[in-house]
Amino acid sequence: MWLIAFAIMLCSQTIHAQTLLQQALGIEEMFRLADENSVSIQSYRTGQQAADEALKAAKAQRLPDISTSLSVSYLGDGRLWDRDFSNATNIPMPHYGNNFALEAQQVIYAGGAINSGIAIAKLEQQIAQLDWHKKRQEIRFLLTGYYLNLYKLNNQEQVIKKNLELTEQVIRNMEAREREGTVLKNDITRYELQRETLKLQLAQVQDAGKIMNHQLVTTLHLPEGTRIVPDTTLLNQHISVLTENDWQQMAKQNNASLQLAALTAQIGEQKVKLECSERLPKIALVAAEHLDGPITIEVPVLDNNFNYWYVGIGIKYNISSLFKNNKKLKQARLNARRNQEEHMLAMEQTENAVQAGYVNFLTSFTDLQTQEKSVELADENYTVTANRYQNDLALLTDMLDASNMKLTADLGLVNARINLIYNYYKMKYLTHTL
Repeated sequence: MWLIAFAIMLCSQTIHAQTLLQQALGIEEMFRLADENSVSIQSYRTGQQAADEALKAAKAQRLPDISTSLSVSYLGDGRLWDRDFSNATNIPMPHYGNNFALEAQQVIYAGGAINSGIAIAKLEQQIAQLDWHKKRQEIRFLLTGYYLNLYKLNNQEQVIKKNLELTEQVIRNMEAREREGTVLKNDITRYELQRETLKLQLAQVQDAGKIMNHQLVTTLHLPEGTRIVPDTTLLNQHISVLTENDWQQMAKQNNASLQLAALTAQIGEQKVKLECSERLPKIALVAAEHLDGPITIEVPVLDNNFNYWYVGIGIKYNISSLFKNNKKLKQARLNARRNQEEHMLAMEQTENAVQAGYVNFLTSFTDLQTQEKSVELADENYTVTANRYQNDLALLTDMLDASNMKLTADLGLVNARINLIYNYYKMKYLTHTL
C-alpha cells in the first residue's frame, strides 16, 4: 500500500510541476522576452556599442599627437683616420649617453580626411543601429510565425477533438440502432474508420504543436519543458485597415533595409572624398623639446647635456598620389554609383513587397468571410443530413460526406482567422513597425 501511495504522490508532484511550467504568453510579452534573451539581438546590440566606440576613435583624430622617448646608452671610444684611412687615432669618448625627446603635432589641415573619417564613422554608427533594428524585426516576425502556427495547431486540436466527440456520439447512436436492427455492422465500421483517422490527425497536430512550442521556447530562452499557451483573445484584437498608400509611406519612413541602402550610398560618397584627400597637402603645427648628451657632433666630444626646442608649421605632400591614387579614386566613384543603384533597387523591392503583401492582406479578409459562410453551410448541412439519416432518409455515405465537410470547414475557418492576423503582422514586418 505504501508503494501505491508513494507512486500517487510522485504522479501528483509531476502533474503539479508540469502545470507550473505552463506559461500564458501574449505577442507583446513575447517580443519583450526576445529583446531580453535573444542571442542574435544581443550580438547586434554589441555591434552598436562597437560602432559608438569607433565614432569616438574617429573624433579622437582631431586631438594632437604627443609622443615622448627616453633612452640610456653606452658609447665606445671613437676612431679617427685621414681620408686615405691612415694615421688612425683613438678618440676617447664619454661612455654613458642619454636622450630625451618630447614631440607634439596638431593637424591643421588634412585635405578633409579627418572629417570624412568622422562622417563615415557616424554613418556606420547609424548602420549598426539599423542592423539591430532590422534583426529585431526579423526575430519578431519569425517568432510571430511560430506563435501563430502554435495558435493554429492548438485551435485545430480543439476542432478535431470536437469532431472526434461528435463521431463518438454518432457511433453510440448507431450501435443503439444496430441493437434495434435498423443499422448494419458495416455502417458502424465505416464510422469507426473515420474515428481512427481523426485520432491520427489529432496525434499529428499535437506532435507538430510540440515541435513549434520547442522552437519558441528555444528562441526565447525559456526554461526547458515550458509549455506556451497563446493568448486566447488574439483573434479579437483590432486590425488596422489602412490603404496601400499608407503602408507604402510607412515602409519609406521605417523600413530598415531602405535606410541601410541610403546610408551605404552616403558612405560611398564620403569614401570618394577620402580618396580625394590623398591628393591634397597635410599641414600641422609641430613642437618639440630635446635633451641629449654627450654632444657627439663636436670633436673632441663634449661631455655635456644639450637642450633645445622648436615650434613651427610642417607641410607634407605626397607627390606620388598624383599618379598612384587614380585607380583607387575611380574605384571609389564606381562603388558610390553602385551603392546608389542598390538603393534604388531596394526601393523597388520594398515597394513590390508591400504591394504584394497588401493584396494578400485584403485576400485574407475575403477568405475569412468565405470560410465563415462555409462553416455556416456545413453546420446546416450536417444537421439536416443527421436528421435525415436518423429517419432513414439518407445514406451512410451522405452522413460521412457531411461530417468530412464540417471538419474541413471548421479547420478552414481556423486557418483563415490565423492567416488574417499573420498577413497583418507581415505588413507590419514589411514596414518594420513590429
